[in-house]
Amino acid sequence: MENVESFTYLGSIIDEQGGSDADVKSRIGKARTAFLQLKNIWNSKQLSTNIKVRIFNTNVKAVLLYGAETWRTTTTIIKKVQVFINSCLRKILNIHWPDTISNSLLGERTNQLPAEEEIRKRRWKWIGHTLRKSSNCITRQALTWNPEGKRKRGRPKNTLRRIIEADMKTMNYNWTELERIAQDRVGWRMLVSGLCSFTRSNRRK
Repeated sequence: MENVESFTYLGSIIDEQGGSDADVKSRIGKARTAFLQLKNIWNSKQLSTNIKVRIFNTNVKAVLLYGAETWRTTTTIIKKVQVFINSCLRKILNIHWPDTISNSLLGERTNQLPAEEEIRKRRWKWIGHTLRKSSNCITRQALTWNPEGKRKRGRPKNTLRRIIEADMKTMNYNWTELERIAQDRVGWRMLVSGLCSFTRSNRRK
């Protein structure tokens, strides 16, 4: 079997370091193509802004955030995704220089969650789905697996596992408790909603 630096699996680009930069770049490219193909929709005088935003969510944003639940998100990645979304929304609202609008007001007018919050929401929805699977499921085993041994010296990489564990620390839950809560779908949605609300309020401080 040939050694490669990256490969595509189920539409997502996987690299040897576990990073998501290449996949995010590819997703933004695909989403940009989808957005440009719908130029007539965005320029239409007959369609309301509400309908245009709904079309954006289902035909562009869905392409952009495909597989985002497993991204190793960094500040740079979040910024790139948010900049692309904001650029599209400004065009949909026909806001061009020198006219300006703040990002927060743009989100309010188009009923959009910040990219960081939306990705976190997707990630924990996926985690809940995975924790409801059989204990023999490889995906579930990989998610809750606790590797043994000492890690290398130096600053640890911001892996998906560490991102998840940081949220777990915020909620003060361990895997055993999360597996129990996940069996109740309503309870799980409340947990995810609470996590997003907490991180949103912290971001505003």
